[in-house]
Amino acid sequence: MATILITGGAGYIGSHTCKLLASVGHLPVAFDNLSNGHADAVRWGPLQTGDICDRRQLRAAFEAWRPESVIHFAGLIEVGRSTADPATFYRANVAGSLALLEEMAAVGLRRIVFSSSAAVYGIPVSSPIPEEAPPAPVSPYGETKRAVEAMLDAFARACGINYAALRYFNAAGADPEGELGERHDPETHLIPRALRTALGLEPELVIFGTDYPTPDATAVRDYVHVSDLAAAHVAALDRLASGGGPLTTNIGTGSGRSVQQVLESCRRISGCRIPARTAPRRAGDPPELVAATGRAARDLGWRPHLSDLDSIIATAWAWHSARGA
Repeated sequence: MATILITGGAGYIGSHTCKLLASVGHLPVAFDNLSNGHADAVRWGPLQTGDICDRRQLRAAFEAWRPESVIHFAGLIEVGRSTADPATFYRANVAGSLALLEEMAAVGLRRIVFSSSAAVYGIPVSSPIPEEAPPAPVSPYGETKRAVEAMLDAFARACGINYAALRYFNAAGADPEGELGERHDPETHLIPRALRTALGLEPELVIFGTDYPTPDATAVRDYVHVSDLAAAHVAALDRLASGGGPLTTNIGTGSGRSVQQVLESCRRISGCRIPARTAPRRAGDPPELVAATGRAARDLGWRPHLSDLDSIIATAWAWHSARGA
């Protein structure tokens, strides 16, 4: 059994990954400051409360648990907020990741899987997007992810830290067994906002942009089930443990779904009307973000199994409706 430190392990994707790690025989140690995560989502291993920006707290966690590897989820994710408050995002995402890498180098910890993002691509010139597409972030959030990728490469060269950076697309859905789900505050993601509207917790769903050059004029995204994302992280960890070298790869399905298609699926699966209104596009929102998936299949042996749209929404609806939130 390997001990794995999961930064952000009390969060949405982190907690699903902890569950999967435990199921395959590892000990996941969730390292989280609980600013966005939830202590009650840490059920498959210990919770070490701490902040990645605090090197003393990181060192204490490394000394207490002696992990073999790190999976790094901790950070801020709201694109719009990053534009209004870039300093906070650079501090949490970049300075925090730097502290983590410095402490890893200091204690001789040499394997890390990093939660990167399709936001590094900005507004793509082609679709699906290959990993070779030049990074061109259009938000401070995307810039922070790109900066951490650059740091990983530098630490790999200077310190021998081996890494996998997973550029995943739109995480969605909930644990099929109903034990975990998505609960951000505030909630900015399309599917939970639609389902919260179905439950009467929000008055209406706002659709940003109905003038995109897409089949139904709403934005298209590549939705990946959170359990499939967890499996990708475990596959990346296994690759590093078996001697595979540094890897940067997309994690997506290769298939896009529009906002309107998501809304129709939410209405059908929930059986609710889900009132909606339109609003202008948000700055920096590309018309389409869809992953090229060949590298993940080849280098990780990873393919999604739960990421058809109806399965994503059905698991999310089961989670939200059971909680009434």
